[in-house]
Amino acid sequence: AVILFERNTQTLVYAHHPDVSVNPTGLTKLLTSLIVLEEGNLGDVVTVKRSTLNSVSPGSVSAGLKAGEEITLRDLLYCVMVSSANDAAAVMAEHVAGSQSAFVDKMNARAAELSMKDTNFVNCTGLDDDPEAAKHKTSAHDIAVMSAELLKNHPDINKYTPIWMDTVRGGTFGLSNTNKLVRFYPGATGLKTGFTSQAGYCLSASALRDEMELVAVVMGS
Repeated sequence: AVILFERNTQTLVYAHHPDVSVNPTGLTKLLTSLIVLEEGNLGDVVTVKRSTLNSVSPGSVSAGLKAGEEITLRDLLYCVMVSSANDAAAVMAEHVAGSQSAFVDKMNARAAELSMKDTNFVNCTGLDDDPEAAKHKTSAHDIAVMSAELLKNHPDINKYTPIWMDTVRGGTFGLSNTNKLVRFYPGATGLKTGFTSQAGYCLSASALRDEMELVAVVMGS
């Protein structure tokens, strides 16, 4: 499933099965991050709960958060957008909505507002070991919509997504971007990768060169 378009003019350049609903894996966090930016205060200091960490699959990509640790919402978002940290996404969701289930309700409501007709999310991370994971679906078209909304209304996200390597929490934890385009493709600004063995490789890529801004989404590769 593929779509390529120019964001400013909304010109469709190419599409292949753009409306087929598939598991988006880590691209889920684009909508997670959009809602956090719309409803959260990045300066908030969040205390990490053990119950939140226990809800995230052991062995999945994480920021190594510890129960009782205090961290800003800004640094949590940084961990999510650069290295796709699942523990950070869960902590953000609970902070903004009170619970992860309430946050998922916000995600689906926001998807409806954006006319994302192929989307139904059951968690904020995209992990497919969730018992309801079979119902966690979206399309290349809908990922493009949420990507465009993020880039249009929250351009500061480009302070996070082009980062290749960095550290957070006073230099105690290293981040590495899985999106190799930001290092090797001139003009690349992000945006997000995702992978599980079931979903395959997924990418929402953004690039800006002169006045042209392209967004390319590939799912199930």
